[in-house]
Amino acid sequence: MGTTESKLLQGVIDPSHSRVQFKVKHLMISNVLGSFKEFEGKASMVENDFSSAIVNFSISAASIDTEAADRDTHLKSVDFFDVENYPKIEFEGKGMTQKDEENYELKGLLTIKGISKPVTLSVEFGGLMTDPWGNKKAGFSVTGDINRKDWGMVWNAALETGGVLVSDKVKILCDVEFSIS
Repeated sequence: MGTTESKLLQGVIDPSHSRVQFKVKHLMISNVLGSFKEFEGKASMVENDFSSAIVNFSISAASIDTEAADRDTHLKSVDFFDVENYPKIEFEGKGMTQKDEENYELKGLLTIKGISKPVTLSVEFGGLMTDPWGNKKAGFSVTGDINRKDWGMVWNAALETGGVLVSDKVKILCDVEFSIS
């Protein structure tokens, strides 16, 4: 991002201006969109060089919301997130590789149900801005794909016509705004 003088930025996610969502195929023909309502995160990064960025993110698994109470109850069960035994989903990312002016790749460790696996996420940097009250903000859009079976979420049902009820592939969709200090 240039060679001008840079300073260390410390950021905390602003939950009122952020969202954590996922998308998964249902019946192999449509998508179910869900979100997590409770999450927190922080990041440390150099203003003009994200290569050494450190990101820590935690989600309350029980805060899952797909707008269908019965489905949410099933997702909280041992078939999926097992929220009684594993209340948190955690991500720790270290360093972003710049792909072009706005796009980066973030590698990190995603832990679900006590299983930690490396993942690579695409990050679009929205920019730095100061709000009308003098608070510095940074915006990022984060996307990626994971295979839920890698984290022990193997429940499914076969369809009579072939295929399965729920896809193994889960698309991660996050928009986060950090309050910078």
